[in-house]
Amino acid sequence: MASTAPLTISLASALKTTRSRQRDLEQLSPFELKDYLITLAKDNQQTAALTMLNAGRGNPNWIATEPRDAFFLLGQFAMKEARRVRDEVILAGMPPKKGCADRLRKFLSKHKGDDGYDFLLGVLEYGVKIKGFDPDAWIHELTDSIIGDNYPVPPRALVHIEQILHDYLIKEMCDGRPPKGKFDLFPVEGGTAAMCYIFDSLMQNGLLKQGDTIALFLPTFTPYIEIAHLERFQFKIVAINADSLRADGTHDWHYPASEIAKLENPRIKLAVTVNPSNPPSVAFNPVEMKQIVRLIRKNPDLVLVTDDVYGTFVPNFRSLMAEVPHNTICVYSFSKNFGCTGWRLGVIATHETNTMDRRIAELPASWKRRLNKRYGAMTMEPEKLKFIDRMVADSRNVALNHTAGLSLPQQVQMGFFALSHLLDLKDAYKHLTMKIVRGRRDALWRGLGIPLPPEDPMRGWYYVELDFMVWAKIMYGDGFCKYMTSNYEPVDFLFRLAEKSGVVLMDGGGFGGPPWSIRISLANLDDGDYAKIGKYMVEAATEYVEAWKHSELVRSGPTAGKGQKVKASAAKRAAGGRKTSASAARKAVKQAVEKADTAAKSAKPARKAAARK
Repeated sequence: MASTAPLTISLASALKTTRSRQRDLEQLSPFELKDYLITLAKDNQQTAALTMLNAGRGNPNWIATEPRDAFFLLGQFAMKEARRVRDEVILAGMPPKKGCADRLRKFLSKHKGDDGYDFLLGVLEYGVKIKGFDPDAWIHELTDSIIGDNYPVPPRALVHIEQILHDYLIKEMCDGRPPKGKFDLFPVEGGTAAMCYIFDSLMQNGLLKQGDTIALFLPTFTPYIEIAHLERFQFKIVAINADSLRADGTHDWHYPASEIAKLENPRIKLAVTVNPSNPPSVAFNPVEMKQIVRLIRKNPDLVLVTDDVYGTFVPNFRSLMAEVPHNTICVYSFSKNFGCTGWRLGVIATHETNTMDRRIAELPASWKRRLNKRYGAMTMEPEKLKFIDRMVADSRNVALNHTAGLSLPQQVQMGFFALSHLLDLKDAYKHLTMKIVRGRRDALWRGLGIPLPPEDPMRGWYYVELDFMVWAKIMYGDGFCKYMTSNYEPVDFLFRLAEKSGVVLMDGGGFGGPPWSIRISLANLDDGDYAKIGKYMVEAATEYVEAWKHSELVRSGPTAGKGQKVKASAAKRAAGGRKTSASAARKAVKQAVEKADTAAKSAKPARKAAARK
């Protein structure tokens, strides 16, 4: 005969967002889910007089000043140049080339002490003395481009700006130790546009086909997961998981050799990584990098796409473009380092000798005829067109290739951002941004009240990914973990933080990480806010722990029979203990909680009266 003893479950305080609703919302991208959490946090802000703390998005709350000051100062000079040619007050001419470098020097002599003066003088000298540019050609490219009065010529990249960007990538993505040869660059409208262009051209040129197998290094930026499932692509995904653990059971967010070895599979045509990773902010260490280099010899047709936007936050960072240049398409965005997400500045880099060009040359004759027809209006020898130049054309549906390319003012600002690191011989700016995110890390851990993880030189700390379940198991064991998975959705913790404390974090599971993991941006809030976030996280976690402890006491301890009860139904008893439906159970829990709360309120005056006696 089945037991008729009451089934007792204690739960953390009820939320506005029910478990069934949470389950529905879990299907959304974490970026869309974040917007829902922001709404809850704003409601909390109004009712509880708490400030919303949104550590969801990665938009930094700092900007690089010197390259911006120089950009606007150059703009003043460019307008004077335009008026030299024609000045009708509300209309001017186009800046002239001859003698413009000398005129810039005279202009700067009158602006000593102005913001941007030293930097703009450094721009002039770097081009002339370090790069050997013709002074007038260099300054006219900048002056005419900042005005934006011409189409980009060449469409792929301005001649001088491309060389400046190349120097920057060699310094920051290759740690100043580049491979042999050079890279061809395509400045684009941020890293997101870069990824769209890359996937499109890989498909257009037969290097990827619908239904092909690709590998994703996980966790990763969610859109890269979502792109693979779009109708046009429908890729089969092989997950390369950063599931390496330390001896104490915590994540170090590196890739075990067994995971990287999956790339030896010749069916994998493409591998996509964010390096350092998003969210963990951990770069490939030398052991991982060497393994990737070795396996390329076994799978030489493999194309690697690496998004290195967080590279400057890791000391002595080296990209895959430095280690396996011929197989790598590098995407770099200036947005995070320089605080310029609104500028939409990114660049695609491919080595002058690369796997993509070789594979296109080896395509079947039918494919070659198709591609020659596609690009035939651009050149008399379309078969010799490089992959990166095909990408430029594809970005404008080929027919509009002559008006392709990133806008010229954007290219100038991008060049100035690059020059800010090339002129900064002590790397003062880079060290400052590293110091900022590490200081916020320390504040978060103080709020959490737990020791910092072991030092890892490959960790950039732009984001933090914390796995709630790892903490739960270490602190309270499998019983607490089972309680959490049985009674809550993995996102419940995020909803609890938003509703109760006004804190917005992101779902790490949505990035391909562990389902109970949480992403925290260390880039976009004031330094002191992170200690508060840590404190609120502890308070939210404590609710679950106390409820679980109470459940255990009610079931087996000296207070058995007290607390929140959910009585087994007659139908359940008659069926020998079969589970009731989920909705009926939730309803019973809710009623029991309400009953317990009422009893507690009634008992409080009685206790006070007894105490007075």
